[in-house]
Amino acid sequence: MFPGGTGPAADPAGSHFERRIRSFQPRRSRVTTGQADVLRRLWPAWGLDIDGQRVIDLDTMFGGLPVVLEIGFGMGEATARMAADDPATGILAADVHTPGQGNLLRLAERNGLSNIRVANGDAIILLRAMLPPASLDGMRVYFPDPWPKTRHHKRRLIQPEFLTLAAPRLKPGAVLHCATDWEPYAEQMLDVLTAHPAFENTAPDGGYAPRPGSRPRTRFEGQGLDKGHRVRDLLFRRVADTPPAR
Repeated sequence: MFPGGTGPAADPAGSHFERRIRSFQPRRSRVTTGQADVLRRLWPAWGLDIDGQRVIDLDTMFGGLPVVLEIGFGMGEATARMAADDPATGILAADVHTPGQGNLLRLAERNGLSNIRVANGDAIILLRAMLPPASLDGMRVYFPDPWPKTRHHKRRLIQPEFLTLAAPRLKPGAVLHCATDWEPYAEQMLDVLTAHPAFENTAPDGGYAPRPGSRPRTRFEGQGLDKGHRVRDLLFRRVADTPPAR
């Protein structure tokens, strides 16, 4: 659909990497004419294929702004809102859903949001191969796939292996903000994050955090609330590495 780098690649990393965990569940849906048009026009300047073949200079990409990585953004409405509310922060938004990528770029163009860049592909590869150490000022993982069946729990994103990969890319003091409306997954997130030595809970009681005003309510969240689900927010701070004893 987008030959010659004129839009997001179908599989930017190809078979270069073993994928033990993924940041996404592949989805296929139709790209509208308007979404395809904005992708062709804006992708060369505002898009990034996660190919794992180079290290990104975030300072150049965002003009020196502090940068937050958002993993999974759906159709991009909440991402655009956060970018508008905080123009002094850059958002590197990673997803594989082409209609959502097009919609987010459309919203960015319509609202004059120059602090958004869209990354296409697996955020695991982005973290592993393309981001320098201590390059991120925050990370957001809102409503990741809960993989509710027990045999699929190993596919959930928030697990020790992911946290160990993500921690070195976060600056000390950077906050990892997760949110989910699936209670068993929230419990797993809390357990895994609490146990990881690179993170500390910002909630004084060691539990869930109140929803911060900086996280907009999304349509997906509203659907969960309509079903009686309870949304849980978890905000964990990256602690400074302890130097080895001599």
